[in-house]
Amino acid sequence: MRLFGLTGNIASGKSTVADMLALRGATIIDADVLSREVVEPGTPALEAIAYRWGTSVLDENGALDRAALRRIVFQNENELGVLNDIVHPEVIRRRTAEVEAARERGETIVVCVIPLLFEKRFTDQFDAIILVDAPRSMRLERIVRDRKIAETEAMKMIAAQMPADLKRARADYVVENAGSIEALEMEVDRIWKLLLRHEVAPLDTANVP
Repeated sequence: MRLFGLTGNIASGKSTVADMLALRGATIIDADVLSREVVEPGTPALEAIAYRWGTSVLDENGALDRAALRRIVFQNENELGVLNDIVHPEVIRRRTAEVEAARERGETIVVCVIPLLFEKRFTDQFDAIILVDAPRSMRLERIVRDRKIAETEAMKMIAAQMPADLKRARADYVVENAGSIEALEMEVDRIWKLLLRHEVAPLDTANVP
């Protein structure tokens, strides 16, 4: 089984690329999906969030009010760190379980979508890293237009992540998403062929106890 990490800064098009890879045969494990699951009502993570920031981050049904929480954590790097410390361990646990399940099923290519892959130093967990990238101005426009978020808040969300140039230098494959959906399909076709040919390094049995 080949295990790839897929990442990219906010509004780069990670989810779209993941969907395209799924259509070509990849098994997708998306951290954004897992992060929503781990904060559903009744979960330990949501209880910890409510304890930390109060019921103002919950809606009338007791579910997480993401917009209210976002306004808090993107104003303060320390608060964002606390949120990540609450959510990420549960996400990692679920992702590990899903990867092992895919391995047992005999899946050929598994792609884990992880927005903060570089920031959290997860690179050594994968055979290779795929980065989806788009110009900063385009990503800002997408956040404001598609997510209905104020430009000032969107700029804070972008600034909270590692600059894309640093990620490009460390990625094994880069998907350029600066044009049309048709152009992106061609990019994904190109990357998919590379993933199919990617060779997994053999296990060094001399260092295995």
